[in-house]
Amino acid sequence: MLKRKIIPVALLILMLFGLVGCQGSEPKVENGAKILKIGVSTGETDPRNIAAKEFADEIEEKSGGKLKAQVYPSGQLGGDAALIDGMAINSGKADIIISDASNFATYEPKMGISALPFIFSDFDTAWAFMDSEIEAEAEKLLLDKNMRVLAHYCNGFRCVTNSERPVESPSDMQGLVIRTPENPIIMATMTALGANPQPLSFSELYPALRQGTYDGQENPIPVIYNNKLYEVQKYLSVTNHIYSGMCFTISESVWKKLTPEEQQIVQSAAGHSAESDRKNNREQTETLLEELKGKGMEINEPKLDAFSEVTSGVLTSNAATYGDLFDRMMEWLKSR
Repeated sequence: MLKRKIIPVALLILMLFGLVGCQGSEPKVENGAKILKIGVSTGETDPRNIAAKEFADEIEEKSGGKLKAQVYPSGQLGGDAALIDGMAINSGKADIIISDASNFATYEPKMGISALPFIFSDFDTAWAFMDSEIEAEAEKLLLDKNMRVLAHYCNGFRCVTNSERPVESPSDMQGLVIRTPENPIIMATMTALGANPQPLSFSELYPALRQGTYDGQENPIPVIYNNKLYEVQKYLSVTNHIYSGMCFTISESVWKKLTPEEQQIVQSAAGHSAESDRKNNREQTETLLEELKGKGMEINEPKLDAFSEVTSGVLTSNAATYGDLFDRMMEWLKSR
């Protein structure tokens, strides 16, 4: 009896998703211009929002006003998980999303490969990998999920903040309730370090930290500064445990509705804005630590060998998920 009741409900849900998908199959047209809605989870001063506005300016200029983009920061269109879910079901809520590459692993597990802990030690290596054929092969698998990656923004290297104590070694992570995105690799890394990871939408993070629901969180330095997390966190430990590469991703159904000329304009502008975003992110990473100290945060830079060692199992336990991409990545890293 129970199964008979569930099946029609499941079918109804699928039908509803299908109807929503039909509504979202084309970009909005306003005064003769195609409008691309860009959804971002972080605040307006975050490098990805600044770059997204540069993208909007370029496509409008290069298309003579036939293409425009509207940027919705601070999770106005939903947090990262909701934005990705919406694109997968073709909801039409956002035409373009800018989110961590590994956040897409909920739809394509191979997308987590760039976020394995401690595989990159500097921006140039991380950027080169994100632009490599290895990453491109993982991204091609998203096309069937209605997602086309056009460029790679940068979110920087993720660091731990908390309000309990400085994190000098993995033992200091024991028992800390750490907010993470709904991201299997990041959660596995926090678990290996001894923390208790709990996923939460970024738009809900600040109030959760203020209320003490979470002990801490992990994000790159520009995110911590630009979203004023220093107001609700005391300690920042520069763990650099995961590189956070961002995928500038357009709905495949929207992409197909653009003319070849429009596609070229959008692709080119995405690449140019990604270059700007990377430059801005590197500069902010290098300069904002002093600003955070001035805001009252206590900052420490632990030795990372022990952190890398205790999280090495995250690499080996997920190797089968990535298949030959994992072996090729390891060979690629050795050749650098």
